Amino acid sequence: MSAEQELVQTYTIKEASEQCGLPESTLRYYESIGIIDAVARDDSSKHRVYSEDDINLLDAIACLNATGLSIDDMRTYLQNRTHGADAAQEQIALLQAQYDRIQSEAKFLSLREEYVRTKISYWRAIDDGDEALAKRVGAHAKTIARDLKFPNN
Repeated sequence: MSAEQELVQTYTIKEASEQCGLPESTLRYYESIGIIDAVARDDSSKHRVYSEDDINLLDAIACLNATGLSIDDMRTYLQNRTHGADAAQEQIALLQAQYDRIQSEAKFLSLREEYVRTKISYWRAIDDGDEALAKRVGAHAKTIARDLKFPNN
């Protein structure tokens, strides 16, 4: 092994997984479907050997994954990175669409939270024997329930 090779930091799949936060199985899967280029292999053991550049890419992929970006969109995003400014508009559109999806999910999650909070209030009113409050809160819960069941109406 040369002095230059000794200075290069490498990582096992376990270490790469710990670094980026993605399970080893996901790293293998992403490699098998081309999200990650084929990872170098150790000459003797044939185990995957991740470089610092690989780890940096895995960090970016883990962040995309954490946003809920689809595999196809991840693939597009990663391919577009090599095109620089020529792909900027497509990158913006892809990320804007994901942002819009996340905003929609956040609104729905907030509605779910409001429903649960309202039902807690309802049952507290029942527990306190306040039928008038329970009736008002129950009516509000029904309104929220409609929005939960039919979010686009």
